[in-house]
Amino acid sequence: MTTHPTIEHHPDVAEMRARFERATSTPRGQAIEALAFLTGVYLAASPWIAGFSGLTALAVCNLILGLAYALCVSGLGSAYERTHAMAWCAVAIGAFTILSPWLVAGNVDTTRSVWNNVVVGLLALLLGAAMALLTRGRRTGATRARGKTSLP
Repeated sequence: MTTHPTIEHHPDVAEMRARFERATSTPRGQAIEALAFLTGVYLAASPWIAGFSGLTALAVCNLILGLAYALCVSGLGSAYERTHAMAWCAVAIGAFTILSPWLVAGNVDTTRSVWNNVVVGLLALLLGAAMALLTRGRRTGATRARGKTSLP
């Protein structure tokens, strides 16, 4: 009877994990993760910071979205090779944050709440996209010929 090694020992999996580790251990990767986490914390607290906590539906929505965003991006730095697809979830949360003043029930689209959610949502969307594309890197002439990407 022959036994086959598990997928964790496959050379391609080892290379992918090494690439993800290199990407998240760079100063750029760490800065993106830190800014994204702070964006989530701010989004959760923004109704009380920006002063629209009286709009309870949007305040609760921002609190939930901010906590979800912070939790989503907090796992990316420590286990990026297993959680990198969650960065696209962060992009979706950012997009929903932009639209939430008009989607949440009730009259919650005041100037203060709209500006807050559009700016924070756009920042969350961009940081989520940056995290999702972190391992793509730049392609050089030598790696372009082989079809592989290199890290910056």
